[in-house]
Amino acid sequence: MKLALHIALRYLFAKKSQNVINVISMISVTGVLVGSLALIVVLAVFNGLHGLIGSLYGSFDPELKISPDQGKVFYLDSIPYQQIVQMEEVSAVSQVLESQALLRSGSRQVPAMIMGVDDNFAEVSGIDSIIIEGEYKLQEGMQNFGVIGYVLADQLGLRLNFVKPLVMYVPRRTGQINLMRPDLSFRKEYIHPSGMFAVQQLDYDSRYLIVNIGQARSLFEYSDGVVSSLGISLKQGVDADDLKRRLEELLCAGFLVQDQHEQHATFYKLMRVEKLMAYLILLFILVIALFNVIGTLSLLIFEKRESIGTLRSMGAGRTLINRVFLIEGWLISLAGVTAGVLLGALLVWIQQQYGLLRFGGGGTFVVDAYPVALQWTDMVLVYVSVSAIGFLAAWYPVRVIVRRYYSEQGEE
Repeated sequence: MKLALHIALRYLFAKKSQNVINVISMISVTGVLVGSLALIVVLAVFNGLHGLIGSLYGSFDPELKISPDQGKVFYLDSIPYQQIVQMEEVSAVSQVLESQALLRSGSRQVPAMIMGVDDNFAEVSGIDSIIIEGEYKLQEGMQNFGVIGYVLADQLGLRLNFVKPLVMYVPRRTGQINLMRPDLSFRKEYIHPSGMFAVQQLDYDSRYLIVNIGQARSLFEYSDGVVSSLGISLKQGVDADDLKRRLEELLCAGFLVQDQHEQHATFYKLMRVEKLMAYLILLFILVIALFNVIGTLSLLIFEKRESIGTLRSMGAGRTLINRVFLIEGWLISLAGVTAGVLLGALLVWIQQQYGLLRFGGGGTFVVDAYPVALQWTDMVLVYVSVSAIGFLAAWYPVRVIVRRYYSEQGEE
C-alpha cells in the first residue's frame, strides 16, 4: 500500500505531457471542492436557523414542563409538588393554568388563549426580555393586569393607554344554561394590559394573553391548586436530561415531562427532515461532480501507458496497477473535500464574526445577519460521505480501464 501511495502521489503531481490533463484534474478537484463547501454552508445555515428559532421559543417556554398525559388540568396534591420544588437542581417552579377564551375590545372580538401564571413565571421563562412595550406586570394591589402578544393586541385594536378595559369571556363550567338568558352562560373578567410581548412566532404573538393565575382560576372556575402545567427552570450547570429522567421516575403514570425540544417536537422534527433533504440533494449533485474523476482517470492512465509498461517490466502485477490509479482517483476526491470543508468552515466563521451576508428590509427581522452555526459532526459527515463516494467513483472505472489496457496488450 505504501508503494502504491508513493507512485500515485508522483503521478498526481508530476508534470503531464498534455496540459489539458492538468486542467481536467483541477476541474475535478474544484467540482468536489465546491460541492463540499456548499454542503458545509447549507448545513450551517440550517443549524443557525434551528438555534435561532429555538432561542425564540426558549424566551417563552420553560426548560422543563410537567403536564398531564390526558386531560387539561391536574391537582398539585396529585404529585409530590413540594419535593419537586425542593430538589437541589431546580431553580424555580411556576404554576400555569391556561384555556381558551373570547377577548373583546370595543367592537372587536378575537379568540385567544388565556395563560394564568404565578409570580415565578418570569424566573422560568425569558418573558422580561421580550417585552416590546410597557412592562411585565400582572398585579398591583387589588388591580389585575395582563401582558398580551403584540399581534393579538393589533387584531383587537388595543393600546396600553386605553382607559376602557379588555373583556375576557369563557363558557361557564358549572351550573345550568338559561335559554332565556344565554348571556348568563358566560363568565367574564376585566383586565388592563400593562405590556406587549413579541416572541416573533405567530403561534404565540397572535394567541396569548398572560394574566395572574388567581384571576385565571376565578375566570375558569377552578379552585386553588389546579394547574395545566408546571414550568421548571434549572440551576446553572444542571444536566436537563438527567433531571428529566429523575422527574419521570418521581411522578406517577399519567404525566409528561418535556424539555424545550419535546414541547415543539413537530417543529424540530420538520427542521431535521429539511436539513436531511437538503443534505441528500446537495450530495446527489456532488455525486454528479465526482463523475469527472472517471474522465480524469481515463486520461491519466492513457498518459501513463509507458510508465505502466515500465512497472510491469519491474514485476508489478495488475493488483498494484489497479491500486495505484485507485489511490490517485481517491486523492483527487480527498483533495477537493478537504479544501471544501476547510473553506466552508472559514466562510461560516466569517459570517458568524462579521455578518457579511445580511437581511434586507431595514432591520425588521429578528437578527440583522443570516444565522449560521458550524457543528463538527456535520464536518465529519460531509468528509466521510464525500470520501466514500469518491472512492467508489474511482474503484469501478479503474478496474474497467486497466482491464481494457491489458486486453489491448493481448493479456487477460
